[in-house]
Amino acid sequence: MRNRSSSPSPSSRYKFCETLLADTIATVEPLIRKWDVQASVTFDRISNLFRDSPVEAKQFLCYVEDLQRAMLFFVSKCSDSELLVPAQTLMQIAMKRLQKEFYTILSGNRYFLDLETVSARSSGASSRSTVSDSEDGEVLDKVAGISIPDPAVPDLKTIATCMIGAGYGKECVKVYNIIRKSVIDETLYHLGIERFSYSQIQKMDWEVLERKILNWQNCIRIAVKTLFLGERILCDEVFSASDNIRESCFAEISKDGAINLFGFLELAAKYKKISIEKMFRYLDLYEAVSELSPEIESIFSFDSTAAVKTQAAASVSMLGDAVRAMLSEFEAAIQKDSTKPPPGGAIHPLTRYVMNFLVFLADYSGTVSGIIADWPPSSQSPLPESYFSSPSSMNDDSVASTVSAKFAWLVLVLLCKLDSKARQYGDVPLSYLFLANNLNYVVSKVRSSNLSLVLGSDWISKQEVKVKQFIANYERLS
Repeated sequence: MRNRSSSPSPSSRYKFCETLLADTIATVEPLIRKWDVQASVTFDRISNLFRDSPVEAKQFLCYVEDLQRAMLFFVSKCSDSELLVPAQTLMQIAMKRLQKEFYTILSGNRYFLDLETVSARSSGASSRSTVSDSEDGEVLDKVAGISIPDPAVPDLKTIATCMIGAGYGKECVKVYNIIRKSVIDETLYHLGIERFSYSQIQKMDWEVLERKILNWQNCIRIAVKTLFLGERILCDEVFSASDNIRESCFAEISKDGAINLFGFLELAAKYKKISIEKMFRYLDLYEAVSELSPEIESIFSFDSTAAVKTQAAASVSMLGDAVRAMLSEFEAAIQKDSTKPPPGGAIHPLTRYVMNFLVFLADYSGTVSGIIADWPPSSQSPLPESYFSSPSSMNDDSVASTVSAKFAWLVLVLLCKLDSKARQYGDVPLSYLFLANNLNYVVSKVRSSNLSLVLGSDWISKQEVKVKQFIANYERLS
């Protein structure tokens, strides 16, 4: 006699699926309906599940997952049962509750910057002052709080994961985007980051624009390393269940504010009322955003936020163009100077002005190197190339060589102008005294500043020899 293996009949399979779904509904329905946001009982409507009943919250999430699994299993086997209607009703009730909880947690943890701390930091910072990493970290800890408290993040993550798994990710994302985008926008507003058009910038007096530049400079580290980095970390954590959602959410909440933040630099770089003295403000901006380039690349690494990196790079490029234009204007101003030499062969005001400017510029030599790396010295130089070289500082680094050559060229332009002014003296010995005094002043300014590192000891030695020659000629002809 053969043993026959029998398989369940369709009717028995249907009964099993129906029983499984019915049992699941019976188990989960009391707790889900207890937290129905549309319930008539006032307590149930205003209570917060995750805040007031964390144990029930955990059970609630488990029940939602059980209901979801039971519904999916039932549909895969037999999709025409009337039991799907109450099951779907319970699922909708559960999703509305989770959406409300998600909103409550997010809206209850909106953190803005401490305006008093930010204001004190901004007003106390000079145009060239920077805080150390430790001091900056302390400031960020005090002013930001952009990151949501630790206990809330796991709740947000589990709710988001549950809603996405149940097919309600769109509702979850909508709540997240509205709240966190407003956090970014309002935080930038409180930091003093405004929206300007090209025409608004052009109509500003320099004093007004300078205040905007200083404010931007003082706030950029907070904006990038606390605000946007914090939002990226939070978004990655909350929506870890879906790479597509975490990318789209971060792009939605951050892209507009970040583009406006970096777009200000481009508008400032296009300001038409610039003059040589304004160069240092632009160097500060260039330096600030260049130092943050690694963070900008990392935070806005998604394809959907590529426009932010593009805007930041375009702004840096425009700032570089503005600085190069001002350096050319500076050189032209030296060449066009028509003031007469002072009596008695004294130091010319042009010499003081140019050297004081170059002393300040040398403090930015690292920043300047990035701006003029591909900008060779003027081809109109009447002197041999060896004039620009300083073996001790230029042979090892082509970028350093370019920077040294540019500084040496600007000094040369000054010396050529002084040489032409020396000829205006009717007395030849006085001409040599004038050249000796002025070149000696140039050398002393170089020796006592970072110009000594830029131009090098060989350059200084050569100029000192010339000073001695001028003095010897003066003494001989006198």
